[in-house]
Amino acid sequence: MTPRIHFTASKADSAEAALARMAQRYGQAPLEQADIVVALGGDGFMLQTLHATQGLGLPVYGMNRGTVGFLMNAYSEDDLPRRLLLAEETVINPLRMRATDMNDELHEMLAINEVSMLREGPQAAKLRIFVDGRLRMEELVCDGALIATPAGSTAYNYSAHGPILPIDSDVLALTAIAPFRPRRWRGALLPKVARVEIEVIDPERRPLMADADSRWVRHVRHVEVVSASDVSHRLLFDPGHGLEERLLREQFV
Repeated sequence: MTPRIHFTASKADSAEAALARMAQRYGQAPLEQADIVVALGGDGFMLQTLHATQGLGLPVYGMNRGTVGFLMNAYSEDDLPRRLLLAEETVINPLRMRATDMNDELHEMLAINEVSMLREGPQAAKLRIFVDGRLRMEELVCDGALIATPAGSTAYNYSAHGPILPIDSDVLALTAIAPFRPRRWRGALLPKVARVEIEVIDPERRPLMADADSRWVRHVRHVEVVSASDVSHRLLFDPGHGLEERLLREQFV
């Protein structure tokens, strides 16, 4: 049985042109009647699509019309129903960020890749880190810090020299961004169930922003991050090209 497909595309010309051709060839099911969502774009658009379709329970199959395409499959307009039928599914959980700003307003967001805290001004950030309510680091002087999921461990986390995590590992990566003191501290591996709290020291003089998959809150003073085990995203990959293989391959290039 041919699945009912809902195509969606980024604003890139190549993605929009691909959407027009694919929808004409395979049909365009309304989102509420679809069996599968096919996202045409890059990794950033894939994250947008996962957030937008959250709660629908639909698997999302990405086709690369962007640059890196780590979360995407190779683009081809041929034999799409068969590719979807053979695709392997990976289920991931995002992070839930609760950020409190200087006005004591609470902002809650979900992040599939990572939650990052970044300095807003010329002064280095000073952070105090708690894990499960226990103080683990009195003061981290840095440009920022991030907490990454296994799925997001090859993104900003890897650029900040954090570890690549196996997709089925029940751990999170806590990684410093350009740490100054402790100078050699490169982060920690934490259980997936851990509750991480980061307190901003002297937030008026050393302002910090919190970012969840490119959605940000400015002037934060406290950030709490936990794994959102109640939220699941279903990603589809061509056989032999799933996240587990990509994470492994990335460590040998």
